[in-house]
Amino acid sequence: MSLDLEKMKRRRVTMFVISMLAGIGAMAGLIGWLQLHQLWVAVLAIAAIVVGFGSQIWFIAGLRGPGKGA
Repeated sequence: MSLDLEKMKRRRVTMFVISMLAGIGAMAGLIGWLQLHQLWVAVLAIAAIVVGFGSQIWFIAGLRGPGKGA
């Protein structure tokens, strides 16, 4: 585990911000899809969900420390 706490705090805040923005974008996309019946909005919502999960995976991979796949 990485012992650089300042780096991990910055990484955590970055992950939170990306996840929150992706969550808001996904909710807006799904609401838009259900209200407007536009398939492209659903595709954007799914992309936002993938980005949100990707940011969480990026954060967890950073816990492994340098030289261990992150």
